[in-house]
Amino acid sequence: MALVKYIVAAALVAATIPFGGASAEPVSIVDALGRKVVIPAPPKRIVTVFSSNTELVAALGLADRIVGIDAMTRYPPEIVAKPHVGGRLGFSVDAVVAQRPDLVIVTPARQAANQLVEPMRRIGIPVIVLTSRTMAEVIANLRLVGKAASQSENGEAVARAMEVRIATVQKENAGRTRPRVVMITGQLGNGLMLVARPNTYTGDAMRIAGADFALPTLRTLAQVSPEAILASAPDVVLFAGRKEDFDDLLTRPGWRDLPAVRRGRTWIVPRAEWLIPGPRTVDGIERLAERLRQPEGS
Repeated sequence: MALVKYIVAAALVAATIPFGGASAEPVSIVDALGRKVVIPAPPKRIVTVFSSNTELVAALGLADRIVGIDAMTRYPPEIVAKPHVGGRLGFSVDAVVAQRPDLVIVTPARQAANQLVEPMRRIGIPVIVLTSRTMAEVIANLRLVGKAASQSENGEAVARAMEVRIATVQKENAGRTRPRVVMITGQLGNGLMLVARPNTYTGDAMRIAGADFALPTLRTLAQVSPEAILASAPDVVLFAGRKEDFDDLLTRPGWRDLPAVRRGRTWIVPRAEWLIPGPRTVDGIERLAERLRQPEGS
């Protein structure tokens, strides 16, 4: 029933809402799944599933067009009260449709793409699927979303600004020794630990910041034993989490003996900057790069 109501409502909205002076020409793009998506007119009501997609839209200055979000999204502050269309347990087609979107942006995690893309296609709501496997892909997403929103120039400007900042970091790091780093991103109930891997956007961002990997062979699984981390003897340990959790970890056998701990090269890093592939990741890259360049004891 909600789908039928949406189709009627969408027809009324299309007939009455102007496009604010933007071109009403249809836009055609190819998303991360290789799907050709046609957006018939500049979107005025956007549903963003996952924090990363919300932050991309907001970075383009389009937060006021967001009408529905993932329940886990906490940034930017002006969108946190928007209606939720799903969360950890999955995503509701009816909840999405109830927001009368003219564009839905999803990521293929937690079955979001499987649950939403085909139903939205059947009722004529454009859906873009984005992936973020590298920083280059994160930046390309800004251009893609900008084009989808008929804001190509804006998307190019924001993306280019991020590229310039990254290039500056890489230039400043040229020729410097890369410390061997482990970034811990979580702890599991079975005792294993989650760490950033080389072949992910987080790993890519770490390398841009000037880090090398203390666990370079870790390619597919992010889970490792605490003993594996201790054996790797990293030069730097990063902890993407709460300080009290890291302090607790350091009380366990062996951790105080790590070279990084003895030399004071252990830092808490914001999860939002390293675990959400968006514009804020560049802030994290710049911050980490600066710290890695500092001499020990400074």
